[in-house]
Amino acid sequence: MAQKITLSIPDMLHERLKQWRDSFNFSKMFQDAVTDAIQKKEEFQKRFSQEFDMTEVIMRLQKEKQDWVRQFYKLGRKEGIRWGKSAHFEDLLYVLQVQDTYELVQDTRFSAYFNNIMGSYGIDQFTIYEKNDHKKMFLDGWMNGVKEFWNQVKEAL
Repeated sequence: MAQKITLSIPDMLHERLKQWRDSFNFSKMFQDAVTDAIQKKEEFQKRFSQEFDMTEVIMRLQKEKQDWVRQFYKLGRKEGIRWGKSAHFEDLLYVLQVQDTYELVQDTRFSAYFNNIMGSYGIDQFTIYEKNDHKKMFLDGWMNGVKEFWNQVKEAL
């Protein structure tokens, strides 16, 4: 049985929520977010109350890293599809012929876009983690999202 609760949100968020009401299942999104937050809190409390086994800690952190990096891939894919839907035809063709996705970030044609979008997702805030796997995964996801979009529309053009 499901229980109803009441939430308070700022007016600005409420206006945006009304615009996107048909595009999202906000109840499911909330449930997933709360479930995830509670699960993390419970796991943290459980780990904190136990003796530390470094092998287990390392294995846990490796799994969390994989999940974290995968999350950036999903964000990139979603953003790539969104970008493809609003991109000019010439820009789509240009991006699709690029050999090295990572060079697009520096490309004068797209650098402002990538700086803005990566900033909005907080990708550059993790500078302490030097490997930048999350940044690469975001860009891989972005390019795959663009290609996915292209494959859906190219036959109709």
